[in-house]
Amino acid sequence: MRVSFVAMRDGTPEDYDLIDANDRESLAELPNRILAHLRLIAEDDGAYQIDRLQHALQTATRAERDGAGDEWVVAALIHDIGDLLAPCTHGAYAAEILAPFVSEEVCWVVRHHPLFQRYYFANLSKEQRSVRERYREHEYYQRTIEFCENWDQCSFDPEYDSFPLEHFEPALRRIFAREPFANRD
Repeated sequence: MRVSFVAMRDGTPEDYDLIDANDRESLAELPNRILAHLRLIAEDDGAYQIDRLQHALQTATRAERDGAGDEWVVAALIHDIGDLLAPCTHGAYAAEILAPFVSEEVCWVVRHHPLFQRYYFANLSKEQRSVRERYREHEYYQRTIEFCENWDQCSFDPEYDSFPLEHFEPALRRIFAREPFANRD
């Protein structure tokens, strides 16, 4: 079935019921699309010793081994999912995927992690590396440092024993099965 309108202002209640049903089906497929994209990023080996999927798995494995909950583990798993489609804004890209389903803190950390990661870039000036300091007074500043230090920046090791993608699938499905924005006021 298709809607009857060619301009949204002309839609009927039935048209919008159809759109709502379609949107629910699309939302139910989100975990499958995320998993497919994670598999796709494995094809991009980039300049690192491991591919992007292995980096994601290492980051998520470290989070889980540190006792992080599902929100943090899934955030660690998909924090760089936008590297190929939004290389200049990949943190914001991942944060927007997560936003309807996780806490504001998790979204803020994922959104800002690329800026905080600059701290480790040996080819940047001291000023460029310390750009995270502009957020020193932010309530999630320290949490973002910890995300980067403990899970992200150290997850490029070809010898690290990461859990496979299938291990994280149940947590990913739990997070994205949540009622969107239920975690918001």
